[in-house]
Amino acid sequence: MRNIAALQAAVTVDGFDREPTAAELDAIETEMPVILARVELLDAQIVTLDRTPSELDQRRIRRARRRVLTARRELSNQAAATVTGGAA
Repeated sequence: MRNIAALQAAVTVDGFDREPTAAELDAIETEMPVILARVELLDAQIVTLDRTPSELDQRRIRRARRRVLTARRELSNQAAATVTGGAA
């Protein structure tokens, strides 16, 4: 089998081959509570993939879903307060 590859170096800089900007890092930091809550929910769901969820598993999933909703609500409220100038 023959490998297919570019014979010449790229002429322009690849847009994906760069470090994140300060604004992108700030956006990630702002959304980090939501990201962590979703990871926790995913972990709880992965545990139950190969078995029937016990009562404890179900409570863990419900708790993780509530944390996701809470984090998303707080992020939305924070964004709304920024847009309206804090009058919310």
